[in-house]
Amino acid sequence: MVFALVALVVLALLGAVHRYVWRRFVGDTTAPGSRLRRAGTVAAFVLPLLSVGAMTSGRVGAPFWLQQVLAWPGFLWLACLLYLTLALLVGEVVRPVLLRILARRDAARAGAESGTPAGTPAETSGTPTEVPGETRPRTEELVTSGSAGVSAPSEAVAPTASDAPGPVAEPEAEPAASTSAPAPALHPSRRLFVSRVVGGAAAAAGLATVGYGAYGVLRGPSVRRITVPLAKLPRAAHGFRIAVVSDIHIGPILGRAHTRRIVDTINATSPDLVAVVGDLVDGSVADLGSAAEPLAALRARHGSYFVTGNHEYFSGAEQWVDHVRELGLVPLENARVEIAGFDLAGVNDIAGETEGQGPDFGSALGDRDRGRAAVLMAHQPVVIHDAVEHGVDLQLSGHTHGGQLWPGNLLAELANPTVAGLERYGDTQLFVSRGAGAWGPPVRVGAPSDITVVELASRQA
Repeated sequence: MVFALVALVVLALLGAVHRYVWRRFVGDTTAPGSRLRRAGTVAAFVLPLLSVGAMTSGRVGAPFWLQQVLAWPGFLWLACLLYLTLALLVGEVVRPVLLRILARRDAARAGAESGTPAGTPAETSGTPTEVPGETRPRTEELVTSGSAGVSAPSEAVAPTASDAPGPVAEPEAEPAASTSAPAPALHPSRRLFVSRVVGGAAAAAGLATVGYGAYGVLRGPSVRRITVPLAKLPRAAHGFRIAVVSDIHIGPILGRAHTRRIVDTINATSPDLVAVVGDLVDGSVADLGSAAEPLAALRARHGSYFVTGNHEYFSGAEQWVDHVRELGLVPLENARVEIAGFDLAGVNDIAGETEGQGPDFGSALGDRDRGRAAVLMAHQPVVIHDAVEHGVDLQLSGHTHGGQLWPGNLLAELANPTVAGLERYGDTQLFVSRGAGAWGPPVRVGAPSDITVVELASRQA
């Protein structure tokens, strides 16, 4: 019941947003019945359907080729919708300002064409004014009396020396109460012009943002380096380097080439150990097993290790644990190994609780020697309090993507103790990677993908 209610609210919100976007980009800028309006209206119905299909096709077991067909346009549209809407909201502030500027410009232009400055008393009162240098004889003016329909002639004005002799011209009939020409019409109209300018600027800003964010994902993650001092780390392990990578998200969009870029980037850092901290895939081994095969080329002196993320439990976690083992990675399922100078532990993701395979800190850390430094691999940062309780010195996590799409970082901060980077909780330090891939839209804005080389430093050195 609750899920159905949430789904209805989300669908209603999406419908309202799409209606708003259609109105500003199509309804306000195109003529009724025009080809552009028809095309925009069709797109307003088709694009959200593609997005729903992209999000649900994998969960309902659709053929992988269909997932790939739906994923690119469906997920990209979600990113476009976000930034087009944000750009339009900024445009709502600009729109009235532009309309006011154009109105003043038109008023000034009308005053200039009539020879009367806009906004003068003569213009506003409708009383005729004397034009300097006028040679046409002035005729009697009719002065309207206070009684309706009664008028009296004004005093005759004698000719002056400046009046040229000659035949007297017949008085020209002038429209009543009109000394200024009407404001010239804008083609297109003022409101239509502003709608097109604001809509065009919003489209350019929104699409450029999405394009740049997609380029950042498709070119692959950058390398970051941080140094983390550990009080219990022996001098012999000083400078030990762990390449931390999370949220690779191999799937219908990011495939084998994406995996190869990540492996090449990691190997170029010559790490001592590789830690793959969950959310490796978005799909089954049958569909994505070949796309993950480049992981077999990972090279590290002390090996490569893997823990599950929540997306593994959407994709068949048990099969993926077996597959990564075949590729040469060591899965740490609530387990621990001794590395030179410290303990490396790993726990299953919280999502595994639905299958009876959730995190078990007692199995991973309960019987260890607390005099040794401990590094924990755990996909979600929220387990940091369990790590503190079990005396972990450093927890390596991912999951948040650093927010991925600004202002998504604000929402991520509500659900996670740390969104990205290194922070301390008591005697435990938590490092959260922004991840090497992307979930949903292959777009990142304000949260570039990365692989981080964590260099451990001994305080005894």
